[in-house]
Amino acid sequence: APRKLSTMKAPVIFANEVATGLFGHLVGAIAGGSVYRKSTFLLDALGSQILPDWLTIEEHPHLLKGLASTPFDSEGVRTERRDIIKDGVLTQWLLTNYSARKLGLKSTGHAGGIHNWRINGRGLSFAKLLKEMGTGLVVTELMGQGVSGVTGDYSRGASGFWVENGEIQYPVSEITIAGNLKDMWRNIVTIGDDIETRSNIQCGSVLLPEMKIAGQ
Repeated sequence: APRKLSTMKAPVIFANEVATGLFGHLVGAIAGGSVYRKSTFLLDALGSQILPDWLTIEEHPHLLKGLASTPFDSEGVRTERRDIIKDGVLTQWLLTNYSARKLGLKSTGHAGGIHNWRINGRGLSFAKLLKEMGTGLVVTELMGQGVSGVTGDYSRGASGFWVENGEIQYPVSEITIAGNLKDMWRNIVTIGDDIETRSNIQCGSVLLPEMKIAGQ
C-alpha cells in the first residue's frame, strides 16, 4: 500500500508524463495575453536566462505526423520552426494577432496554441536518472491546480515512488510538493532521454535538486 512521507526537502524527478506539464506552465507564462495584461511572473524575462544554459526548446510546426503540426495557426498566420528557449535564454513571446498588436509586435503564429515543442535531454535513461538523484521522490501523478501564473508559486498534490540509493523503494501518495517555477526551471539538474511523445511538448523525465515535500 502507498505510504505517506514526513515533511522535508528532497530532490524530485518529474516522470516524463508529468514533466510535460512542467513546461506547459511555461506556455502560459510567455503567452502574449499574460504579457500585455502584466499577469505573468516572466514579464521582464525576454532575452534573459530562465532555464539552464544546456537547455533548448525547439518548436517544430511542420513535423511529419506531429501531434500539433500545422502550416498556419488558427488565424492563418504562417507557422515557423523556432527556438523558443535557446541555451536557456527566452527568445520570444508566443503571440496571436491580437496580443501582438497590444504589444506593438508581430504575430508569431501561436493563435490556437503551440506546435510540437522538443526539449533536449542529456542522454540519460530513467534508471540513470534515478542513480543521479540517489535518494528522493519520483512523481508520477499530480493533482489539483495550485500554480500561480502571476507569482510562479507552485504547490500540488502528488503521488509516486520513494527512491533510495537510486532504487525505487515503495509507492507514496497523499503528499504535496511545493516550490516556485522560476527556481524549478532554472535549477533543473538534468533531463532524461525517455521522451514522452504523446504530447505536444516532447520531453523526458526531469530531475530537480530540491522541492518542499509536505507529508502527514
